[in-house]
Amino acid sequence: MAGYITRHLPETPALLISVPLHRWRIWWRCHNQAALIAGALAEASPACSLDLSALERVKAAPSLKGLSRGQRARAMQGAFRAPDKARVAGRSVVLVDNVYTSGATAGACARVLRRAGAARVDILCWARVLDEEERAGAEHG
Repeated sequence: MAGYITRHLPETPALLISVPLHRWRIWWRCHNQAALIAGALAEASPACSLDLSALERVKAAPSLKGLSRGQRARAMQGAFRAPDKARVAGRSVVLVDNVYTSGATAGACARVLRRAGAARVDILCWARVLDEEERAGAEHG
Protein backbone atom coordinates (compact mmCIF):
# COMPACT_ATOMS: atom_id res chain seq x y z
CA MET A 1 0.00 0.00 0.00
CA ALA A 2 2.88 2.38 0.77
CA GLY A 3 4.36 1.57 -2.65
CA TYR A 4 1.06 2.47 -4.27
CA ILE A 5 1.08 5.85 -2.53
CA THR A 6 4.62 6.52 -3.74
CA ARG A 7 3.96 5.42 -7.34
CA HIS A 8 0.44 6.66 -7.98
CA LEU A 9 -0.13 9.77 -5.94
CA PRO A 10 2.05 12.52 -7.38
CA GLU A 11 0.68 15.26 -5.18
CA THR A 12 2.72 15.19 -2.02
CA PRO A 13 2.59 15.65 0.80
CA ALA A 14 -0.69 13.82 1.04
CA LEU A 15 -2.79 13.79 4.15
CA LEU A 16 -3.62 10.28 5.41
CA ILE A 17 -7.02 10.01 7.07
CA SER A 18 -8.68 6.80 8.21
CA VAL A 19 -12.38 6.02 8.14
CA PRO A 20 -13.42 6.80 11.71
CA LEU A 21 -15.44 4.47 13.86
CA HIS A 22 -18.21 5.52 16.19
CA ARG A 23 -17.04 5.64 19.82
CA TRP A 24 -19.21 2.64 20.72
CA ARG A 25 -17.66 0.55 17.94
CA ILE A 26 -14.16 1.48 19.11
CA TRP A 27 -15.13 0.52 22.66
CA TRP A 28 -16.45 -2.84 21.44
CA ARG A 29 -13.48 -3.63 19.14
CA CYS A 30 -10.77 -1.89 21.22
CA HIS A 31 -9.14 -0.60 18.01
CA ASN A 32 -9.81 0.93 14.61
CA GLN A 33 -8.26 -1.26 11.92
CA ALA A 34 -8.26 1.55 9.35
CA ALA A 35 -6.45 3.87 11.77
CA LEU A 36 -3.81 1.21 12.46
CA ILE A 37 -3.25 0.76 8.71
CA ALA A 38 -3.07 4.54 8.19
CA GLY A 39 -0.53 4.84 10.99
CA ALA A 40 1.69 2.18 9.46
CA LEU A 41 1.39 3.86 6.05
CA ALA A 42 2.40 7.21 7.55
CA GLU A 43 5.53 5.61 9.01
CA ALA A 44 6.37 3.96 5.67
CA SER A 45 5.57 7.05 3.57
CA PRO A 46 7.47 10.04 4.96
CA ALA A 47 5.92 12.37 2.36
CA CYS A 48 2.51 11.78 3.95
CA SER A 49 1.19 13.19 7.17
CA LEU A 50 -1.33 11.44 9.38
CA ASP A 51 -4.38 13.18 10.83
CA LEU A 52 -6.75 10.84 12.63
CA SER A 53 -8.92 13.73 13.85
CA ALA A 54 -9.63 15.42 10.51
CA LEU A 55 -12.74 13.31 10.03
CA GLU A 56 -15.19 12.29 12.74
CA ARG A 57 -18.06 9.84 12.87
CA VAL A 58 -20.99 11.62 14.44
CA LYS A 59 -23.69 9.01 13.91
CA ALA A 60 -23.64 5.35 14.78
CA ALA A 61 -24.69 3.24 11.84
CA PRO A 62 -26.25 -0.19 11.96
CA SER A 63 -24.27 -3.14 10.72
CA LEU A 64 -24.21 -2.87 6.93
CA LYS A 65 -23.97 -6.62 6.47
CA GLY A 66 -26.80 -7.90 4.32
CA LEU A 67 -27.99 -4.44 3.25
CA SER A 68 -28.38 -3.46 -0.39
CA ARG A 69 -26.15 -0.82 -1.96
CA GLY A 70 -28.92 1.80 -1.56
CA GLN A 71 -29.64 0.84 2.03
CA ARG A 72 -25.94 1.11 2.83
CA ALA A 73 -25.74 4.58 1.28
CA ARG A 74 -28.80 5.75 3.26
CA ALA A 75 -27.36 4.36 6.49
CA MET A 76 -24.19 6.42 5.99
CA GLN A 77 -25.94 9.74 5.29
CA GLY A 78 -24.90 12.29 7.90
CA ALA A 79 -22.57 9.84 9.65
CA PHE A 80 -19.37 11.91 9.23
CA ARG A 81 -18.12 15.46 9.58
CA ALA A 82 -14.88 17.38 9.16
CA PRO A 83 -14.59 19.36 12.42
CA ASP A 84 -11.93 21.77 11.12
CA LYS A 85 -12.14 22.36 7.37
CA ALA A 86 -8.79 24.17 7.34
CA ARG A 87 -7.04 20.85 8.06
CA VAL A 88 -8.12 19.39 4.70
CA ALA A 89 -8.76 22.47 2.54
CA GLY A 90 -6.62 22.37 -0.60
CA ARG A 91 -4.98 19.10 0.43
CA SER A 92 -4.62 15.83 -1.41
CA VAL A 93 -6.22 13.30 0.93
CA VAL A 94 -5.73 9.54 1.05
CA LEU A 95 -8.69 7.99 2.84
CA VAL A 96 -7.70 4.64 4.35
CA ASP A 97 -10.36 1.99 4.91
CA ASN A 98 -9.86 -1.58 6.03
CA VAL A 99 -12.64 -3.13 3.90
CA TYR A 100 -14.38 -1.68 0.83
CA THR A 101 -17.67 -3.42 0.09
CA SER A 102 -20.19 -1.20 -1.69
CA GLY A 103 -18.36 2.10 -1.32
CA ALA A 104 -21.09 3.60 0.88
CA THR A 105 -18.82 4.36 3.83
CA ALA A 106 -15.84 5.56 1.80
CA GLY A 107 -18.15 7.55 -0.47
CA ALA A 108 -19.80 9.30 2.48
CA CYS A 109 -16.37 10.15 3.91
CA ALA A 110 -15.08 11.40 0.55
CA ARG A 111 -18.12 13.66 0.08
CA VAL A 112 -17.55 15.25 3.50
CA LEU A 113 -13.85 15.75 2.76
CA ARG A 114 -14.59 17.32 -0.65
CA ARG A 115 -17.17 19.64 0.92
CA ALA A 116 -14.51 20.60 3.48
CA GLY A 117 -12.28 21.68 0.58
CA ALA A 118 -10.01 18.70 -0.09
CA ALA A 119 -8.46 19.12 -3.53
CA ARG A 120 -8.43 15.38 -4.14
CA VAL A 121 -9.61 12.30 -2.26
CA ASP A 122 -8.13 8.90 -3.08
CA ILE A 123 -9.46 5.80 -1.34
CA LEU A 124 -7.00 3.12 -0.32
CA CYS A 125 -8.36 -0.09 1.20
CA TRP A 126 -6.83 -3.22 2.66
CA ALA A 127 -9.49 -5.58 1.32
CA ARG A 128 -12.16 -5.38 -1.38
CA VAL A 129 -15.37 -7.40 -1.21
CA LEU A 130 -16.63 -8.38 -4.65
CA ASP A 131 -20.32 -8.72 -5.44
CA GLU A 132 -21.61 -11.75 -7.38
CA GLU A 133 -21.14 -10.13 -10.80
CA GLU A 134 -17.58 -9.06 -9.98
CA ARG A 135 -16.75 -12.51 -8.60
CA ALA A 136 -18.04 -14.17 -11.78
CA GLY A 137 -15.91 -11.83 -13.89
CA ALA A 138 -12.84 -12.53 -11.76
CA GLU A 139 -13.34 -16.28 -12.12
CA HIS A 140 -13.63 -16.08 -15.89
CA GLY A 141 -11.32 -13.12 -16.54
